[in-house]
Amino acid sequence: MSASHDISNEDDMFDRMPIISPVLSANESSAQSTPKPIDIRHEDEPELSIRSDKPSETIHNDFEKRRLLPDELPVVECIARARIPTTQGPEIFLHLYSNNVDNKEHLAIVFGEDIRSKSLFRRRPNETQSDRMTRGAYVGKLYPGRTIADRDERSGKEIACDANGELIYSKEEIEQEIKDPTLVRIHSECYTGETAWSARCDCGEQFDEAGRLMGKFGKGCIVYLRQEGRGIGLGEKLKAYNLQDLGADTVQANLLLRHPADKRSFSLATAILIDLNLINVRLLTNNPDKIIAVEGKNRLVKVIERIPMVPLAWQHKDSGIQSTEVDGYLRTKIERMGHLLQKPINI
Repeated sequence: MSASHDISNEDDMFDRMPIISPVLSANESSAQSTPKPIDIRHEDEPELSIRSDKPSETIHNDFEKRRLLPDELPVVECIARARIPTTQGPEIFLHLYSNNVDNKEHLAIVFGEDIRSKSLFRRRPNETQSDRMTRGAYVGKLYPGRTIADRDERSGKEIACDANGELIYSKEEIEQEIKDPTLVRIHSECYTGETAWSARCDCGEQFDEAGRLMGKFGKGCIVYLRQEGRGIGLGEKLKAYNLQDLGADTVQANLLLRHPADKRSFSLATAILIDLNLINVRLLTNNPDKIIAVEGKNRLVKVIERIPMVPLAWQHKDSGIQSTEVDGYLRTKIERMGHLLQKPINI
């Protein structure tokens, strides 16, 4: 049976796939304050016309999707953290996570020293201040001759733990997180887009743009999940690319390989956000299903605002990724997967 025949058989199912605009979780503090909208423009750029998501008639559909999410979140633990100076200017704090559901090391790329992991900073039996500094459970910055992890003499910053060894968040820190939700991007690994300069997708561009925005505002978190190829792995993804060259789109190629259109899970991201005490977030995404998945079945994380990721080529004709492959990829994400992109495209 030819690939073209298989592809045509899938078309009717794809055409019936709805575009969903999910209901975002209400901000419990909205009566007191409304978070200021985020300006995603580069310097000297004109203002973009971006729609705010509104409640739609798909509430039942959203409820059904949420009902299918796992009842319990994975157990995650941050095992190390280090300050990373970057070539772009802003420093980041790279957090490495282990978990109880797979053997992969997932990451949190944190902009801002004051976002701290509960599991990393939790006091451990018989540990020394040197032990804490070595694994990254310190406040402020390290410098030669420093001996205390919990207090930075130079900056005056200090942390404390309760009788059970759990990190204590101050009232001011909690109130600030509610008043000004952290900018968050949940990003799935894409070796081809991030490392091999691929123009088949916009993953590398989205990763870079998320970092630019977080660096601009001085605070944010990219949760980097090791689920290549929307969860099917790099080998299967390369096979999918060959099927795309034969005429399939990105969704059809996955199905022809007997994989779901999207095999990813975001429960690990939810658990990592909770560990970082990022409960109210502004989420950088065009994917409505990701909003539901990141909030989780019990909405332990609340997406206060969705920040669109507008392709750079749509903003300026001479910037961003210029290729027929990425045009088709964006079209498929809009038409087949219901992504919420505003600007109409003729491709």
